[in-house]
Amino acid sequence: MTAIAETLLPREQPVSLLDADGVVHADDAYERPDDEALLGAYRALVTGRRVNDQCYALVRQGRLAVYPSSHGQEACQVAASLVLSDQDWLFPTYRDSVAVMTRGVSPAEALVLLRGDWHSGYDPQRYRVAPQATPLATQLLHAVGVAHAAKLRGEPTVVMALCGDGATSEGDFHEALNFAAVFRVPVVFLVQNNEFAISVPLSRQTAAASLAHKAIGYGIRGQRVDGNDVAAVLSVVGDAVDRARAGEGPSLIEAHTYRMQAHTNADDDTRYRGRDEVAAWVARDPLVRVRTHLQAVGLLDEELDAEIADAAEETAAQLRAAMNTEVEPDPEDLFRYVFAERPPHLERQWQQLRDELERNEGIER
Repeated sequence: MTAIAETLLPREQPVSLLDADGVVHADDAYERPDDEALLGAYRALVTGRRVNDQCYALVRQGRLAVYPSSHGQEACQVAASLVLSDQDWLFPTYRDSVAVMTRGVSPAEALVLLRGDWHSGYDPQRYRVAPQATPLATQLLHAVGVAHAAKLRGEPTVVMALCGDGATSEGDFHEALNFAAVFRVPVVFLVQNNEFAISVPLSRQTAAASLAHKAIGYGIRGQRVDGNDVAAVLSVVGDAVDRARAGEGPSLIEAHTYRMQAHTNADDDTRYRGRDEVAAWVARDPLVRVRTHLQAVGLLDEELDAEIADAAEETAAQLRAAMNTEVEPDPEDLFRYVFAERPPHLERQWQQLRDELERNEGIER
Protein backbone atom coordinates (compact mmCIF):
# COMPACT_ATOMS: atom_id res chain seq x y z
CA MET A 1 0.00 0.00 0.00
CA THR A 2 1.33 3.45 -0.90
CA ALA A 3 1.98 6.13 1.70
CA ILE A 4 -0.74 8.29 0.14
CA ALA A 5 -3.30 5.51 0.48
CA GLU A 6 -2.37 5.01 4.11
CA THR A 7 -3.12 8.66 4.88
CA LEU A 8 -6.60 8.29 3.38
CA LEU A 9 -7.66 5.12 5.18
CA PRO A 10 -9.68 5.41 8.38
CA ARG A 11 -8.77 3.62 11.57
CA GLU A 12 -9.84 0.07 12.21
CA GLN A 13 -11.49 1.24 15.44
CA PRO A 14 -13.43 4.53 15.77
CA VAL A 15 -11.65 7.38 17.53
CA SER A 16 -12.77 7.65 21.16
CA LEU A 17 -11.55 10.05 23.84
CA LEU A 18 -14.14 9.42 26.58
CA ASP A 19 -15.22 5.86 27.32
CA ALA A 20 -18.73 4.88 28.40
CA ASP A 21 -17.80 5.75 32.01
CA GLY A 22 -16.55 9.23 31.07
CA VAL A 23 -12.88 8.34 31.57
CA VAL A 24 -10.39 10.09 29.27
CA HIS A 25 -8.21 7.96 27.01
CA ALA A 26 -5.27 9.69 25.38
CA ASP A 27 -4.98 9.59 21.60
CA ASP A 28 -1.84 10.25 19.57
CA ALA A 29 -3.66 12.26 16.89
CA TYR A 30 -6.67 13.84 18.58
CA GLU A 31 -6.81 15.87 21.79
CA ARG A 32 -9.63 16.24 24.29
CA PRO A 33 -11.37 19.59 23.67
CA ASP A 34 -10.79 22.24 26.31
CA ASP A 35 -13.07 22.66 29.32
CA GLU A 36 -15.03 25.54 27.82
CA ALA A 37 -15.75 23.59 24.64
CA LEU A 38 -16.92 20.52 26.55
CA LEU A 39 -19.18 22.56 28.85
CA GLY A 40 -20.67 24.32 25.83
CA ALA A 41 -21.27 20.97 24.17
CA TYR A 42 -22.92 19.65 27.32
CA ARG A 43 -25.30 22.63 27.44
CA ALA A 44 -26.26 22.00 23.83
CA LEU A 45 -26.71 18.28 24.50
CA VAL A 46 -29.06 18.91 27.42
CA THR A 47 -31.10 21.36 25.35
CA GLY A 48 -31.16 19.01 22.36
CA ARG A 49 -32.35 16.07 24.45
CA ARG A 50 -35.09 18.17 26.04
CA VAL A 51 -36.23 19.44 22.64
CA ASN A 52 -36.30 15.89 21.26
CA ASP A 53 -38.50 14.73 24.12
CA GLN A 54 -40.73 17.79 23.85
CA CYS A 55 -41.23 17.27 20.13
CA TYR A 56 -42.38 13.70 20.66
CA ALA A 57 -45.00 15.03 23.07
CA LEU A 58 -46.06 17.69 20.55
CA VAL A 59 -46.61 14.99 17.93
CA ARG A 60 -48.93 13.11 20.28
CA GLN A 61 -50.82 16.35 20.87
CA GLY A 62 -51.23 16.94 17.14
CA ARG A 63 -49.06 20.06 17.16
CA LEU A 64 -46.39 18.53 14.95
CA ALA A 65 -47.21 16.50 11.87
CA VAL A 66 -44.15 14.29 12.22
CA TYR A 67 -40.89 14.24 14.14
CA PRO A 68 -37.76 12.21 13.34
CA SER A 69 -36.07 12.10 16.74
CA SER A 70 -32.30 12.27 17.14
CA HIS A 71 -32.44 10.98 20.72
CA GLY A 72 -29.07 9.28 21.23
CA GLN A 73 -27.45 11.02 18.25
CA GLU A 74 -27.22 14.48 19.78
CA ALA A 75 -23.44 14.38 20.16
CA CYS A 76 -22.99 14.23 16.38
CA GLN A 77 -25.39 17.09 15.78
CA VAL A 78 -24.06 19.36 18.50
CA ALA A 79 -20.45 18.86 17.46
CA ALA A 80 -21.20 19.37 13.76
CA SER A 81 -22.50 22.87 14.50
CA LEU A 82 -20.09 23.91 17.25
CA VAL A 83 -16.95 23.36 15.15
CA LEU A 84 -18.17 25.77 12.48
CA SER A 85 -17.30 29.46 12.26
CA ASP A 86 -19.78 32.22 11.49
CA GLN A 87 -18.97 32.24 7.75
CA ASP A 88 -19.39 28.46 7.40
CA TRP A 89 -22.48 26.62 6.17
CA LEU A 90 -24.44 23.68 7.58
CA PHE A 91 -26.46 21.39 5.31
CA PRO A 92 -28.74 19.25 7.49
CA THR A 93 -31.08 16.32 6.95
CA TYR A 94 -34.64 15.99 8.24
CA ARG A 95 -33.30 14.39 11.46
CA ASP A 96 -30.86 17.19 12.24
CA SER A 97 -33.13 19.68 14.00
CA VAL A 98 -30.79 19.74 17.02
CA ALA A 99 -27.86 20.67 14.75
CA VAL A 100 -29.96 23.44 13.21
CA MET A 101 -30.87 24.81 16.66
CA THR A 102 -27.29 24.59 17.89
CA ARG A 103 -26.35 26.78 14.94
CA GLY A 104 -28.59 29.51 16.38
CA VAL A 105 -31.98 28.88 14.78
CA SER A 106 -34.81 29.04 17.32
CA PRO A 107 -36.70 25.78 17.90
CA ALA A 108 -39.94 27.39 16.72
CA GLU A 109 -38.33 28.40 13.41
CA ALA A 110 -36.57 25.06 12.99
CA LEU A 111 -39.77 23.05 13.40
CA VAL A 112 -41.96 24.89 10.89
CA LEU A 113 -41.19 22.22 8.27
CA LEU A 114 -42.16 19.35 10.58
CA ARG A 115 -45.30 21.16 11.61
CA GLY A 116 -46.45 20.95 8.00
CA ASP A 117 -46.24 24.68 7.32
CA TRP A 118 -43.50 26.31 5.21
CA HIS A 119 -40.66 24.21 3.85
CA SER A 120 -38.29 26.28 5.98
CA GLY A 121 -39.17 28.59 8.84
CA TYR A 122 -35.83 30.39 8.96
CA ASP A 123 -33.69 32.50 6.66
CA PRO A 124 -30.85 30.27 5.38
CA GLN A 125 -28.63 33.25 4.55
CA ARG A 126 -28.93 34.70 8.05
CA TYR A 127 -27.96 31.53 9.87
CA ARG A 128 -25.85 29.93 7.12
CA VAL A 129 -28.04 26.84 7.47
CA ALA A 130 -29.67 25.29 4.42
CA PRO A 131 -33.33 24.19 4.69
CA GLN A 132 -33.67 20.71 6.14
CA ALA A 133 -33.88 18.09 3.39
CA THR A 134 -36.35 15.22 3.50
CA PRO A 135 -35.10 13.37 0.37
CA LEU A 136 -31.95 11.35 1.03
CA ALA A 137 -28.59 12.81 -0.02
CA THR A 138 -29.91 15.63 -2.24
CA GLN A 139 -28.49 18.23 0.16
CA LEU A 140 -24.99 16.83 -0.35
CA LEU A 141 -24.90 18.09 -3.93
CA HIS A 142 -26.05 21.52 -2.81
CA ALA A 143 -23.41 21.54 -0.07
CA VAL A 144 -20.67 20.78 -2.58
CA GLY A 145 -21.95 23.54 -4.85
CA VAL A 146 -21.80 26.11 -2.06
CA ALA A 147 -18.32 24.96 -1.07
CA HIS A 148 -17.11 25.12 -4.68
CA ALA A 149 -18.52 28.63 -5.09
CA ALA A 150 -16.80 29.75 -1.90
CA LYS A 151 -13.50 28.36 -3.15
CA LEU A 152 -13.87 30.16 -6.49
CA ARG A 153 -14.52 33.42 -4.64
CA GLY A 154 -11.53 32.92 -2.38
CA GLU A 155 -13.67 32.85 0.76
CA PRO A 156 -12.52 30.97 3.91
CA THR A 157 -15.83 29.09 4.06
CA VAL A 158 -16.19 25.43 5.04
CA VAL A 159 -19.41 23.49 4.47
CA MET A 160 -20.62 20.78 6.84
CA ALA A 161 -22.75 18.22 4.99
CA LEU A 162 -24.74 15.86 7.21
CA CYS A 163 -26.32 12.60 6.16
CA GLY A 164 -27.26 9.20 7.53
CA ASP A 165 -26.06 5.73 6.61
CA GLY A 166 -29.07 5.27 4.32
CA ALA A 167 -27.96 8.23 2.21
CA THR A 168 -24.71 6.46 1.33
CA SER A 169 -26.76 4.07 -0.83
CA GLU A 170 -27.95 6.95 -3.03
CA GLY A 171 -26.37 8.05 -6.28
CA ASP A 172 -26.27 11.65 -5.07
CA PHE A 173 -23.84 10.57 -2.35
CA HIS A 174 -21.39 9.26 -4.96
CA GLU A 175 -21.75 12.32 -7.19
CA ALA A 176 -21.21 14.73 -4.31
CA LEU A 177 -18.09 13.00 -3.00
CA ASN A 178 -16.62 12.54 -6.46
CA PHE A 179 -17.06 16.20 -7.42
CA ALA A 180 -15.79 17.40 -4.04
CA ALA A 181 -12.69 15.23 -4.36
CA VAL A 182 -11.86 16.17 -7.95
CA PHE A 183 -12.16 19.89 -7.28
CA ARG A 184 -10.83 19.71 -3.67
CA VAL A 185 -13.64 21.79 -2.28
CA PRO A 186 -13.79 22.69 1.43
CA VAL A 187 -16.57 20.36 2.56
CA VAL A 188 -16.79 17.83 5.40
CA PHE A 189 -19.18 14.92 4.94
CA LEU A 190 -20.38 13.66 8.32
CA VAL A 191 -22.28 10.37 8.10
CA GLN A 192 -24.30 9.59 11.21
CA ASN A 193 -24.34 5.82 11.06
CA ASN A 194 -27.24 4.97 13.36
CA GLU A 195 -27.36 1.36 12.08
CA PHE A 196 -30.68 1.62 10.21
CA ALA A 197 -32.06 3.23 7.05
CA ILE A 198 -35.60 3.20 8.40
CA SER A 199 -35.91 -0.60 8.79
CA VAL A 200 -32.96 -1.67 6.63
CA PRO A 201 -29.84 -2.56 8.65
CA LEU A 202 -26.39 -1.42 7.54
CA SER A 203 -25.42 -4.98 6.59
CA ARG A 204 -28.00 -4.85 3.77
CA GLN A 205 -26.63 -1.56 2.42
CA THR A 206 -22.91 -2.13 2.07
CA ALA A 207 -20.23 -4.83 2.18
CA ALA A 208 -17.47 -2.27 2.83
CA ALA A 209 -15.34 -2.59 5.95
CA SER A 210 -16.94 0.67 7.08
CA LEU A 211 -18.66 3.61 5.46
CA ALA A 212 -15.53 5.68 6.07
CA HIS A 213 -13.54 3.22 3.95
CA LYS A 214 -15.50 4.47 0.94
CA ALA A 215 -13.42 7.66 1.11
CA ILE A 216 -10.31 6.10 -0.42
CA GLY A 217 -12.27 5.30 -3.58
CA TYR A 218 -12.70 9.03 -4.12
CA GLY A 219 -9.18 9.96 -3.09
CA ILE A 220 -10.16 11.78 0.09
CA ARG A 221 -9.49 11.24 3.76
CA GLY A 222 -11.75 8.93 5.72
CA GLN A 223 -12.09 8.63 9.47
CA ARG A 224 -14.27 6.83 11.99
CA VAL A 225 -15.35 8.26 15.32
CA ASP A 226 -17.44 7.16 18.28
CA GLY A 227 -20.55 9.22 17.58
CA ASN A 228 -21.69 8.96 21.20
CA ASP A 229 -18.49 10.60 22.47
CA VAL A 230 -18.99 14.32 22.00
CA ALA A 231 -15.34 15.04 22.86
CA ALA A 232 -14.13 12.75 20.09
CA VAL A 233 -16.63 14.08 17.55
CA LEU A 234 -15.62 17.66 18.33
CA SER A 235 -11.95 16.78 17.89
CA VAL A 236 -12.21 14.65 14.75
CA VAL A 237 -14.74 16.82 12.92
CA GLY A 238 -13.00 20.00 14.05
CA ASP A 239 -9.72 18.71 12.62
CA ALA A 240 -11.43 17.97 9.28
CA VAL A 241 -12.89 21.49 9.21
CA ASP A 242 -9.46 23.01 9.89
CA ARG A 243 -7.88 20.99 7.09
CA ALA A 244 -10.64 21.94 4.67
CA ARG A 245 -10.18 25.60 5.52
CA ALA A 246 -6.43 25.25 4.94
CA GLY A 247 -7.06 24.03 1.39
CA GLU A 248 -6.49 20.32 2.02
CA GLY A 249 -9.80 19.29 0.49
CA PRO A 250 -12.82 17.31 1.69
CA SER A 251 -13.12 14.54 4.28
CA LEU A 252 -15.57 11.72 4.93
CA ILE A 253 -16.23 10.98 8.60
CA GLU A 254 -18.37 8.12 9.82
CA ALA A 255 -19.82 8.66 13.29
CA HIS A 256 -20.93 5.40 14.89
CA THR A 257 -24.09 6.10 16.87
CA TYR A 258 -27.58 4.70 17.35
CA ARG A 259 -31.16 5.83 16.84
CA MET A 260 -32.72 5.12 20.23
CA GLN A 261 -36.27 5.88 19.13
CA ALA A 262 -38.32 4.96 16.08
CA HIS A 263 -37.49 6.38 12.65
CA THR A 264 -40.41 8.80 13.14
CA ASN A 265 -43.58 8.74 15.19
CA ALA A 266 -45.20 6.86 12.27
CA ASP A 267 -42.70 3.99 12.48
CA ASP A 268 -43.03 0.76 14.50
CA ASP A 269 -39.40 -0.15 15.13
CA THR A 270 -40.32 -3.30 17.04
CA ARG A 271 -40.92 -4.94 13.65
CA TYR A 272 -37.24 -4.86 12.71
CA ARG A 273 -35.20 -4.65 15.94
CA GLY A 274 -35.44 -6.12 19.42
CA ARG A 275 -35.75 -4.22 22.68
CA ASP A 276 -32.57 -5.87 23.97
CA GLU A 277 -30.62 -4.32 21.11
CA VAL A 278 -31.91 -0.85 21.95
CA ALA A 279 -31.30 -1.35 25.67
CA ALA A 280 -27.66 -2.25 25.01
CA TRP A 281 -27.06 1.29 23.73
CA VAL A 282 -28.50 3.00 26.80
CA ALA A 283 -25.16 2.60 28.59
CA ARG A 284 -23.49 4.49 25.74
CA ASP A 285 -25.75 7.55 26.04
CA PRO A 286 -23.69 10.58 24.89
CA LEU A 287 -25.34 12.91 27.40
CA VAL A 288 -24.66 10.71 30.43
CA ARG A 289 -21.10 10.04 29.28
CA VAL A 290 -19.97 13.66 29.10
CA ARG A 291 -21.92 14.60 32.24
CA THR A 292 -20.09 11.88 34.17
CA HIS A 293 -16.75 13.17 32.88
CA LEU A 294 -17.48 16.81 33.69
CA GLN A 295 -18.58 15.89 37.20
CA ALA A 296 -15.49 13.75 37.75
CA VAL A 297 -13.08 16.56 36.79
CA GLY A 298 -14.92 19.16 38.85
CA LEU A 299 -16.38 21.20 35.98
CA LEU A 300 -20.01 20.40 36.70
CA ASP A 301 -21.68 20.55 40.10
CA GLU A 302 -25.33 20.17 41.06
CA GLU A 303 -25.98 23.90 40.97
CA LEU A 304 -24.61 24.39 37.45
CA ASP A 305 -26.30 21.23 36.21
CA ALA A 306 -29.63 22.48 37.55
CA GLU A 307 -29.07 25.84 35.87
CA ILE A 308 -28.41 24.13 32.53
CA ALA A 309 -31.50 21.93 32.94
CA ASP A 310 -33.65 24.97 33.80
CA ALA A 311 -32.46 26.77 30.66
CA ALA A 312 -33.34 23.72 28.57
CA GLU A 313 -36.77 23.58 30.19
CA GLU A 314 -37.34 27.23 29.33
CA THR A 315 -36.48 26.46 25.71
CA ALA A 316 -39.03 23.62 25.75
CA ALA A 317 -41.65 25.95 27.25
CA GLN A 318 -41.06 28.54 24.51
CA LEU A 319 -41.35 25.80 21.91
CA ARG A 320 -44.67 24.60 23.37
CA ALA A 321 -46.03 28.13 23.32
CA ALA A 322 -44.99 28.62 19.70
CA MET A 323 -46.48 25.32 18.56
CA ASN A 324 -49.72 25.97 20.42
CA THR A 325 -50.22 29.22 18.52
CA GLU A 326 -52.54 28.73 15.58
CA VAL A 327 -51.20 29.89 12.23
CA GLU A 328 -53.64 31.75 9.99
CA PRO A 329 -52.65 30.81 6.43
CA ASP A 330 -52.90 33.30 3.60
CA PRO A 331 -54.33 31.50 0.52
CA GLU A 332 -52.53 33.85 -1.82
CA ASP A 333 -49.21 32.39 -0.63
CA LEU A 334 -49.97 29.45 -2.93
CA PHE A 335 -49.35 31.81 -5.85
CA ARG A 336 -47.15 34.52 -4.34
CA TYR A 337 -43.81 32.72 -4.37
CA VAL A 338 -43.96 30.60 -7.53
CA PHE A 339 -42.51 33.26 -9.85
CA ALA A 340 -40.75 36.57 -9.23
CA GLU A 341 -43.47 38.14 -11.41
CA ARG A 342 -46.79 36.30 -11.42
CA PRO A 343 -47.73 35.19 -14.94
CA PRO A 344 -51.27 35.74 -16.27
CA HIS A 345 -52.41 32.11 -15.90
CA LEU A 346 -51.51 32.06 -12.19
CA GLU A 347 -53.16 35.41 -11.67
CA ARG A 348 -56.36 34.02 -13.21
CA GLN A 349 -56.19 31.01 -10.88
CA TRP A 350 -55.71 33.26 -7.86
CA GLN A 351 -58.64 35.44 -8.84
CA GLN A 352 -60.81 32.35 -9.25
CA LEU A 353 -59.83 31.04 -5.82
CA ARG A 354 -60.35 34.44 -4.22
CA ASP A 355 -63.84 34.70 -5.70
CA GLU A 356 -64.71 31.25 -4.32
CA LEU A 357 -63.38 32.13 -0.88
CA GLU A 358 -65.38 35.37 -0.82
CA ARG A 359 -68.56 33.54 -1.83
CA ASN A 360 -68.03 30.89 0.84
CA GLU A 361 -67.41 33.57 3.42
CA GLY A 362 -70.73 35.18 2.51
CA ILE A 363 -72.54 31.81 2.88
CA GLU A 364 -71.03 31.22 6.33
CA ARG A 365 -72.18 34.60 7.50
